[in-house]
This record gives sequence, structure tokens and C-alpha cells, in this order.
Amino acid sequence: MKQIIFALWAGFMLIALPLRAEVDIQEITTPDGHSAWLVEDHTIPFMSLNLAFKGGASLDAPGKRGATSLMMALLEEGTGDMDARAFASAVDALAASFSYDARDDAVTISARMLSENRGEALKLLRGALVKPRFDQSAIDRVRKQVVSIIQSSQKDPSDIAMTAFDAATFGDHPYATSSDGTVDSVTALTRDDIQDAYKGAIATDRVYISAVGDITAAELTQLIDDLLRDLPATGAPMPQQAQLEMAPGIFVTPFDTPQSVAVFGHSGIKRDDPDFFAAFVANTIFGGGGFNSRLMDEVREKRGLTYGIYSYIGIKDHAEIIAGQFSSANDRIADAIDVVKDEWRRFAEEGVTQEELDEAKTYLTGAYPLRFDGNGPIANILVGMQMDDLPTSYIATRNDKVNAVTLEDINRVIKRLYRPDALHFTVVGQPAGL
Repeated sequence: MKQIIFALWAGFMLIALPLRAEVDIQEITTPDGHSAWLVEDHTIPFMSLNLAFKGGASLDAPGKRGATSLMMALLEEGTGDMDARAFASAVDALAASFSYDARDDAVTISARMLSENRGEALKLLRGALVKPRFDQSAIDRVRKQVVSIIQSSQKDPSDIAMTAFDAATFGDHPYATSSDGTVDSVTALTRDDIQDAYKGAIATDRVYISAVGDITAAELTQLIDDLLRDLPATGAPMPQQAQLEMAPGIFVTPFDTPQSVAVFGHSGIKRDDPDFFAAFVANTIFGGGGFNSRLMDEVREKRGLTYGIYSYIGIKDHAEIIAGQFSSANDRIADAIDVVKDEWRRFAEEGVTQEELDEAKTYLTGAYPLRFDGNGPIANILVGMQMDDLPTSYIATRNDKVNAVTLEDINRVIKRLYRPDALHFTVVGQPAGL
């Protein structure tokens, strides 16, 4: 019954909360020195809590790739005298929800809970966070699951293409390899490796915290100190900046598939660059705006060379790229690549029109409030803002920054940023004519 109530309340929240980008954020500092952002909403007895620890899978020790990802998957496998089954049953009985994730630059923990069960739910979360069991039986079982995922990705042309693109782009940086690791690296991981990854990734010198829902600032202050007390104070050193090594040209990885997959791009722009918003709007026009983008129009709509194509601005903590991806029949992939190259050059040389700029602004400013559709998404956004070193006022001013981009701004930035002669293509398949 509690699970049903939780689902109904969670669903109601998505309907009841106004879709707006006006969020009243409180900044709090706990007696133990932790900072957090809070959005109070007492209309429903429910709270979302997000924790992010900067560093992530990029902190894997040499030869131990996949340790951080495996470690995060093991946090839900028991604590104290509770094994994995007992822990899962206890969480379920409280109608709570915990999720754990490892990305290149952060490990994250998201929790959702009813107000009436908050104390008991947080005891469980603290146990998973501060005293994970890392039973060998759980390690062996979850390791098999991870190895199965890796083996499956080795048969997926899109995964193969992205792996090859990353390897060509990031050289000897951790970004060059999958955060899941390889079959060999994951198979070789020991319990000591998992514990080392835990100590390196989950430490209070790199934590970012947000909470949204039925909780006060005073309650959250106490909650945070109770939750994080006894964690390591410092973690592993952060990685160095990646030196991008992608060479211009087309590089083919043979693979038996009827459609080839192409990943393309070159170096990009930092998030704190004064020209970032102009670059952001430019990418929306070029390949990030779905069916309204130039790439979609030229490659799919006019020529029928693909079902879908997109581009994006990829910003990691230690590298920046502009990239994109599409797939096409083996006998048509060469033509599609030629169109992408031509459009990249035309975009760089001619820029955009005022009509394109106005349409992109309307799309971006209209879509932004839709992201704030519940406690969980808002809590996730708040943590991301903190990690990007954005002020609490960003939510209110973001659309103003989009609207402030002028035609002169965007075309100047396009000339600076889009470099057709630097384009790198990684192609996986059996492409004809390449």
C-alpha cells in the first residue's frame, strides 16, 4: 500500500507543480561546514535529496578502470548486518527510492522519500553511504552483470563508434575509455580495489547537495551533518586537463552491420567562456534543435540519408568538444558525411540568419521551464548548477542570457568555433566509398 501511495503522490507532483523556471533557492551551511541548496515545498509530504561527489569514474586508478562504476553499483548491496536482500526490502517497506550512478566527472546518489518515513529512510541511506558491506558474493554477482553489459556494448555499432571516438579524442586521459571498464579490467578487480575506489570517490571535500520538497532549512542542516559524518574528508586527486588528440579526417573501424555509424566533432568551448550562450544557441540551430536543425533538414529531410542526426556541445570537467552522431546505410554513409562536412563549412562561413536566431530563442526559452517538472528533476538541476559554479539566480536569468545573444554575437562565435578543416569522423561499419 505504501508503494502505491508513493507512486500516486509522485505522479501527482508532476501534475500539480507549476511548470515554471521560478525557483526560490535557499543556500544553507551546516555546523560541520557543508553547503547545500534547498527549495522548500510543503504542499506534499515528499522530499527529493541529491548528492554529487565531483571526480567520478575519472578517478579510477591506473589499471583499475571500472572500479568506481562497480563500487557505486554495490552501494545498494547491503550495510551493517543487512545483506542486499534485507536492505532492498527495508527500502521498499518505507516506499523510499535510492539510485546510484557513476559518470566521468561525478558519482551521484538520489533519494526520494515520504516525510513520515524520512528518519528511517535516511538511516538506510547513511548506512549505504558510510558503511557499505561490499560482500564478496555481491561483488561477484554485480561484476557478472557489468561484464554482460560490456560484452553487449561490444556488439553495438553505436557503442563501438563512441568508444573509438573517445579513444581518438582523449589520448591517455581516463575519458578515452569507458567508465564501465573492460572485461579484463573488471574481471581483475578485487574487494580492496572496490574499497579504494570508495575512499577516492566519496569524500566530503567534493560533495554537492540539494534538497527539494517537504523539509525546512533547519531540518536539512541537521540531516546533512548526520548523513555525511564519518565519511572520508579528502578523496583522490582530480585528473589533469585532457589534451585533445583527435586528428582531422575519416577513420573507419570495420564491423559487420548493414548500417554504418558515424561520430564526428572537434574541440569545443568551456562552460564559463563569455561566448558560451552564443555557442549554445548556434548548436541548437545547427544540430541540437531536433527536426528544426540544419543537419536534420539537409541530411534527413532533403536527402533521406539518415533517420536522425544531432550535434551537441560536450562539456566535461577536463575537456570540451563539439560533436555529433548519425547512422546511414553502408552505401550512403559517404554521401552523408560529405553533406555534414559541407554544412559545417557553410555554417562557419555564412553563419545564421535573424529568422533562425529568433526561432532558436523561442524554442530554447519556451522549453526551459518544462525541465522543472517535479522535485527530483529540480534537485538534479540544483546540483548541476552548483557543480558548474553557477549562482542561484541562474534559473531566473538563463532565458535572459539566451535572448541577449545578437546576430553579430552568434556569427562571430560561429566563425571562431566551427572549424571544418579540423573535423574528425569515426565510422563503424562496412562503409562503401570511404
